[in-house]
Amino acid sequence: MAASQREIYVYYRVGAADADALADRVRALQAGLCERHPGLQARLLRRPVAEGAVQTWMEVYAIAGGVGEELQRAIDAAAEPLSSAMQGPRHVEVFEAL
Repeated sequence: MAASQREIYVYYRVGAADADALADRVRALQAGLCERHPGLQARLLRRPVAEGAVQTWMEVYAIAGGVGEELQRAIDAAAEPLSSAMQGPRHVEVFEAL
């Protein structure tokens, strides 16, 4: 399918003790991305139930015209500095609308 259908879903784990500070950083990252890429919609979600002291978070990115490879690389690059505050790697999934 064409890039016009692509949305990006990124999930990872966060220690509960780091959650508040990391949430502020992720929101700032998303705000910056949305400012640099007009029309980009970014959301930050978390699972309602934590596993012990670890939460699972998901970032969602969508834009009219689709999230192309270049924008996906920009999202990945912007998030790289946050990786040290996460419990393990970021997992990126790409979905297309039916």
